[in-house]
Amino acid sequence: MRKWLPLTAVCIGAFMLLVDVTIVTVALPDMAADMHTGFSGLQWVMDIYALALAALLLGSGSLADRIGRRRVYLGGLVLFAGASLVCGLADGPGALIAFRAVQGVGGAAMAATSMALLSASYQGRDRGVAFGVWGAVNGAAAAAGPIVGGLLTEHFGWRWIFFINLPLCALAVFVTLRAVAESRDPRARGLDLPGMAAFTVGAGALTYALIRAGEDGWTSPATLGLFALAAVAFAAFVLVELRGSHPMLDLSLFRSPAFAAVMTAGLLTSGAAFSYLMYVSLWLQSAEGMTPVGAGLALVPMSLAAFVVAAVAGRLLHGVSARLTIGGGLLLIGGGALLQAWMLDAGDSWPALVPGLALTGVGVGVSMPALAATAMGAVPPARAGMAGGVLNTSRQLGTALGIAVLGGVFHAGLADGLSGRPAGTADALASGGAGRLLGSVPGAREWIDAAFASGLRETFVVSGALGLAGGLIVLLLIRRPTTAAPAPGPTAPSTAAVPSDIPAPTAAQGQALAPTPTPTPAQAADPARPQQPA
Repeated sequence: MRKWLPLTAVCIGAFMLLVDVTIVTVALPDMAADMHTGFSGLQWVMDIYALALAALLLGSGSLADRIGRRRVYLGGLVLFAGASLVCGLADGPGALIAFRAVQGVGGAAMAATSMALLSASYQGRDRGVAFGVWGAVNGAAAAAGPIVGGLLTEHFGWRWIFFINLPLCALAVFVTLRAVAESRDPRARGLDLPGMAAFTVGAGALTYALIRAGEDGWTSPATLGLFALAAVAFAAFVLVELRGSHPMLDLSLFRSPAFAAVMTAGLLTSGAAFSYLMYVSLWLQSAEGMTPVGAGLALVPMSLAAFVVAAVAGRLLHGVSARLTIGGGLLLIGGGALLQAWMLDAGDSWPALVPGLALTGVGVGVSMPALAATAMGAVPPARAGMAGGVLNTSRQLGTALGIAVLGGVFHAGLADGLSGRPAGTADALASGGAGRLLGSVPGAREWIDAAFASGLRETFVVSGALGLAGGLIVLLLIRRPTTAAPAPGPTAPSTAAVPSDIPAPTAAQGQALAPTPTPTPAQAADPARPQQPA
């Protein structure tokens, strides 16, 4: 059994990383009540984790290639544990948000090295088994996140969603030190520090601009200034990558329409399928009075459908063009969101969302396994690792931007449904205050139900539009036949033929992280299945 200890060490890290993408969703109302934070504070608690992952995935992989993947993985575990402890002890939203960002930094180091450590530790059939088990753990962890979060929040308090990471990190460090060998890439190049800095500033400024736009309006000086900063930073990133001797991202990859379409699909899949779940959770707990466990269970239809469909999609859809699987999956994701908008009305509860959540899960299960294989099929084999890293970066960025965009839509929809109510009522509802209003304001049930129905419907409509747009982009840009590789089973090898020291993401990786940062049950997501740059 000793030979499986490296797999155990990597799977523990993957489990924590993915659970923390989704576990926070059901704890948000309790956090808001305990820390007296507003709606934008809750957005940042979710957003900053995905943003840190997106900004540092490629850079962490490059660093690991140079100084050692085991060393970077251990550093990520220690950083993740320390940040989790401080998050659990935080006495205000500022500290919680700051150390959620530090969690994301540690998570990026763990995510960027997991696949390379497995590839270096196993060969032949054992490697296939290892990747299959790792992918299964990813899927199970992300799906279990809301349930685990609900149980911990309901019975021990929301702080335990962070404290639970400490013994797991300690175990992972112990097993890694005992059983995982160090590995490096002898061809590793220099770090692209200017590129990393420019991308981080651009992504952060863009996310902050979208959040401020929802609060202050799209034409406020602060919003416009942040958008300008994001544009300058991204322009600087492009110049650095074009002129640098060791670019973090080879921009020539985007000359392939198929590659550009897959990156867009990764971004819009996370944004359309997962980003609205935090607002659904707020509604279920604050307005509908559900417990954290109940709210987590209400979101299971999406994750269950995604898990089941992804498990069988590789076999049933083998030979089907990725243009149809990815594009069709995004159309289903968009259709699922629109179905939720159509079925939800004032006074309805969680059963109204089940058909739409299940349809969205089917779309996730159909499209996710094909994303990684298609991304690497669209680039030269020597760039397969970088392609996997860029795909996972796009998915994490999609989660962060999706939460910001849909948060503004949700808040505006609440305000539309509260015409004539005192100023600040929409922010009170959006930050989990519906329960207090229901207990203190006579007749509040009717107008609170109408406000949430208005906010969620508008959120679902925008989310559905993003999914449909992504599906059309894929159908238009992926022209030549591209066959998606099947999702590997427990004994299947990884899908791309690349050098053994630069492992390609498996189809299980494509369905695993999404939170996916961000942040949803089905984000067996999303939130950190990265790959080293080649």
